[in-house]
Amino acid sequence: MKPLWRIVNASARKTLAWSARRARSLRSPSGQSLVEVALVTPFLLLLLLGVIELGRYAYISILVGNAARAGAAYGSQSLVDSVDATGIQAAADNDFQNNGQSTSALTVSPSTSNPTPTTSCGCDSGGTVVLAPCTSGTNPTAGTCTLGHWVVMVSVTASGTFNSLFNYPGIPQSITISRRATMRVAQQ
Repeated sequence: MKPLWRIVNASARKTLAWSARRARSLRSPSGQSLVEVALVTPFLLLLLLGVIELGRYAYISILVGNAARAGAAYGSQSLVDSVDATGIQAAADNDFQNNGQSTSALTVSPSTSNPTPTTSCGCDSGGTVVLAPCTSGTNPTAGTCTLGHWVVMVSVTASGTFNSLFNYPGIPQSITISRRATMRVAQQ
């Protein structure tokens, strides 16, 4: 028969060994990573969604700027083309549409609904343009310069609408993007 102190010691050793195993398992980092991932994932998804929306905004902004440039490039081909509102709008619409966008989301000025050309004139002297009225009715020296040479510039403004994928609190659902391009008109 075993002495009582040996039985108590063996029982205490088993209890201590069990307690030590339990303490090690409670301190085990195996489940900690899963909890951290579960807590961080919503923030990462929100950040990803913001990056996607910002990228879409930049993309639409670039397309609107390119459409304005295409319209100005058409108008800058000649003096006749600089006042051709229909051709300017068609060039801008084609550029916007060729990039997979609907032309109903683009507004161009000058256009068929607003045919007033946005041309400006002036004298270019060493890269500095002094603006002057383009017509001889308001400027008797239109088309002539004492210093430098006469230039005509056409300006095209394009506006498009960016619609976000989701409705964010405090941020508008749609934002209007407007870009303006100005080019010198080629004169023969």
